[in-house]
Amino acid sequence: MRTLTALVLAWNGLGLTRATLDSLAACRLPPGWRLHRMVVDNASGDGTPAAIAAEYPDVELIALQENRRFAGGNNVGLQRALARGDDAVMLINNDVLADPGMLERLLLALEQTPGAGAASPLIYHAAPTDRIWYAGGRCVPWLAHTSHVGIRQADRGQWRSIIDTGYLTGCCLLATRQVWQEVGLLDERYFIYAEDADWSLRARARGHRLLLVPTARLWHEVSASSGGAVNPWKVHHRLRANWTLWSTHARGLAALTWRPAFLFQQLALIAMLLLRGHVRAAAAVPGALLQAAAGRPIAESQP
Repeated sequence: MRTLTALVLAWNGLGLTRATLDSLAACRLPPGWRLHRMVVDNASGDGTPAAIAAEYPDVELIALQENRRFAGGNNVGLQRALARGDDAVMLINNDVLADPGMLERLLLALEQTPGAGAASPLIYHAAPTDRIWYAGGRCVPWLAHTSHVGIRQADRGQWRSIIDTGYLTGCCLLATRQVWQEVGLLDERYFIYAEDADWSLRARARGHRLLLVPTARLWHEVSASSGGAVNPWKVHHRLRANWTLWSTHARGLAALTWRPAFLFQQLALIAMLLLRGHVRAAAAVPGALLQAAAGRPIAESQP
């Protein structure tokens, strides 16, 4: 019997975490597989660790004493699962609801697609909706560009076949044990944001195909833990993370083009935020750029 560990990273949001765990328990798996649910709690202040321990005795709980953020928290769980010999590990947010067929279809896609190393499902905005949040990822180093394919589109059947994609989202990323060991853990320099794109680029560099499996479906309460889609903190840290991403991965011609492309994008972002009345968020951009250019570590930077 092979084991898939579903690693749910939690920071507050107890009700959301309960719903996520319940939806995972309702998922089917291919013959010969079993599901092990794990919660890594990033020092929640809402009673999440005690509640999960009491209500879900079959769920492995790792209660951290400090908030290790996305990469650090997930890495603790990944190390535990890999040391135990689990055959696959899936990173999944605590603010999602899985379709009952999601795990089965992700695992079968990895087993049946030559060269496949990792996969993500088709992800919608929170149920009930057919509005897409993620249908694959674009990743273009020379333009310093990452984006979700299909974002905010209604699902009219545009994506039904398994396809290769530029990067996988850490909202739900399933990879085999072999691939986790070859590619390595998440890079904790990022503090928050872009860890998934960095890991995906490292996986692609090692020859692993990254799959979007659109028949595997997930619903996501977008930005539930970061205070909404637009705020100064989020704008600041997303910019800092993307600067680190491209300074790490832009090579050859891209090493010359990514900085001007990135600067143009930030100027466009400022204009868009101002037009929409998000003055404080727009004001966070210049400071983040200056800190990035000065080489100040992300974890120490503030908007």
